Amino acid sequence: MLLDTLVPGIQAALACHGFIQIDPINVCGRMHDLILRNRVEGYREGDLMRFLHGPPAFPLRADERMAFEHHLPHSNVLAVMTFDAWPHLLAAMSNRTTQNSSWSGKMDSRQRILAKSILAEIASRGPLCSDDIDDDQRDHQGWGAHASLAKTTLHKLFFHGQVLISRRLGTRRFYDLPQRVLPAATLASAEPSAAETRRWITLLKLRQRRLVTLPPAEVSQVHEVVQPIAVEGCPPLYCLREDLPLLEVKNVPAEVKLLAPLDPLIYDRRLTRKLWGYDYTWEVYTPPGKRVRGYYALPVLAGAELVGHIDPKADRAKKKLVVVNRSLRRGHRAAAVVGGNH
Repeated sequence: MLLDTLVPGIQAALACHGFIQIDPINVCGRMHDLILRNRVEGYREGDLMRFLHGPPAFPLRADERMAFEHHLPHSNVLAVMTFDAWPHLLAAMSNRTTQNSSWSGKMDSRQRILAKSILAEIASRGPLCSDDIDDDQRDHQGWGAHASLAKTTLHKLFFHGQVLISRRLGTRRFYDLPQRVLPAATLASAEPSAAETRRWITLLKLRQRRLVTLPPAEVSQVHEVVQPIAVEGCPPLYCLREDLPLLEVKNVPAEVKLLAPLDPLIYDRRLTRKLWGYDYTWEVYTPPGKRVRGYYALPVLAGAELVGHIDPKADRAKKKLVVVNRSLRRGHRAAAVVGGNH
C-alpha cells in the first residue's frame, strides 16, 4: 500500500495502485493530494496535476505526458490513469452515447448542434473551457438550473471520449482533442474484447486496494494470479500472489498518518469494518444535523491500527491546520491547532 515505504515519484505510485482518484473538494487538501502525500517522497500539494498536465501556463504536449485523467468504466469516478487504461475505456465511452443520462449519456438536439461547433472551435483555437464558448444558452439538465449548455455539452463530449482534459486552472477544466493529449500509439491501440476489459477491471481493483473481496465471476477471470486469504470474521479475501510478502508479520513504524476519506486502504467500508474493526463514513454529503464525525473527517492510522478520526480545516491565511472535531482511542491525542506550511 506504500504507507510504510514511500516511493520516489508519482509514476511509481501509479504503477502500484493503477489509478489515483481525483476529487475537487479542498478543505485540508484535495483527495488525490491526501492520498499521495502518504505515499510519495517529498510530495507537495498540486504535484499530481503538475505531473499530469505540466505547469498551467505551459501544458505538456501529447508526447511529453505520462498519464491522463478520465472516468473509470461503468463509474463516475474520475481518476488519473496510465496509458494502458485507454483501450479499456473505449467501450464504456461508446455505450454512454446511447444511454439516457443527463450527466453523461446521449446528447439532445441542442447539445448535438453545439458539440459540432465546440469541436470545430477547439480544433481551430486549441484548449478551451466552457467560459470560452460564445453561447449563452442555459441547460436545465445535469448541472442545475444555472448551468450553461456549453458546460453540459463539453462534459458529455469528455464522457464520450471526443475531448480530453488538457490542463486545469483552479477548478476550471480546459479541453482539447484526444490527439493533442494522448500519444499516437495510445490512440492507435486496438480495442480489447469485453472479457479482456472485465479482467483488467478486476486486476485494477486488486492493484488499487491490494486486499479485496471478489465474486466468483471475478475470481475466475484472474484465478492464476490471485491468492485466497482467510481472516477470521471476514468474508473470503483475495490478493495478488505477488503481494504475499506484504502479508508477512513485521514491525510497523508507529508513525501517525491522516488518511484521505477515499484512501485505497479503507475504500471498501464493509471490509474496513470487518478487518480493522473501524466503522467510517465520509460525511461530506450527509446533512449537517446528521453528521457524527464532521464534514471532512480524516481517519487516523497509527502504525497498523485505525484509532479514530480528526476533522481538520486549513486556515491558509495563517498557515495553520485547525482541528474542528476529533475522536481517538485512549492513549492517542491530537492538538487543537497545528501550525506550519501544510
